[in-house]
Amino acid sequence: MTTPLAESGSGSEIRAIIASATLALLAIACAAADERAAVLGYRVVAEYAHDTQAFTQGLVFYRGFLYESTGRYGVSSVRKLELDTAKVVAQRRLPARYFGEGLTVAGDRLIQLTWREHTGFVYDLESLELIETFHYPTEGWGLAYDGAWLHMSDGSATIYRLDPETFGIVAKLEIRDAEGPVHRLNELEFIGGFLYANVWQEDRIAKIDPASGRVVAWIDLGGLLKNGASAAGVLNGIAFEPSSRRILVTGKLWPKLFAIDIVSD
Repeated sequence: MTTPLAESGSGSEIRAIIASATLALLAIACAAADERAAVLGYRVVAEYAHDTQAFTQGLVFYRGFLYESTGRYGVSSVRKLELDTAKVVAQRRLPARYFGEGLTVAGDRLIQLTWREHTGFVYDLESLELIETFHYPTEGWGLAYDGAWLHMSDGSATIYRLDPETFGIVAKLEIRDAEGPVHRLNELEFIGGFLYANVWQEDRIAKIDPASGRVVAWIDLGGLLKNGASAAGVLNGIAFEPSSRRILVTGKLWPKLFAIDIVSD
């Protein structure tokens, strides 16, 4: 038979356990709230023409010129353009079996990925002459260079760090926000020590701490393309123009490329 004293003691223990569990859940919730990425807006400061036949997969601005990698089998290319006029200064078409993807500049070399062909191309920056090819085991989506390492996405939540000379994978990093892993990472760009990433089929860009993989902010670009949106593809393409310190963004088959400033809502 259970005595009233025993019942009282048992009830106290249960209440203590419930209280401890509640405090633990509150602590977890507060920590999650602290980790939640800020949501930032944008202000358009300039608009430029963009080729509506360009299925943009990679974008980089370097020494006064815009370099773009375009996709789709049979029409993929790498091109050098004047930003103000969209005039193509130089262009190299890929063989029809390759689907062009991410693009970056490393030193005096232009490096381009392909989608499912596990093949990358290295070009002379001025002439776009093919210097060499390399291979990697994953799909190729986005590519960026931080001055020491190449960083590649493959459509998952993983960023691969590559040696810029051997192109071997030396490290992997999972990208996460408060909700968990961020999948479908696409075009990449390093700006101010942070890795910026398009997310396929989303109108936002992730600002990522490359040391931890944590998304520190989301840049909401909803409504950026007001005219011609019905015929255009998804947001894709990030470049940085250092003299104005503005970010250049566009999308697949978009009629415009935008220079934006990032603003707090």
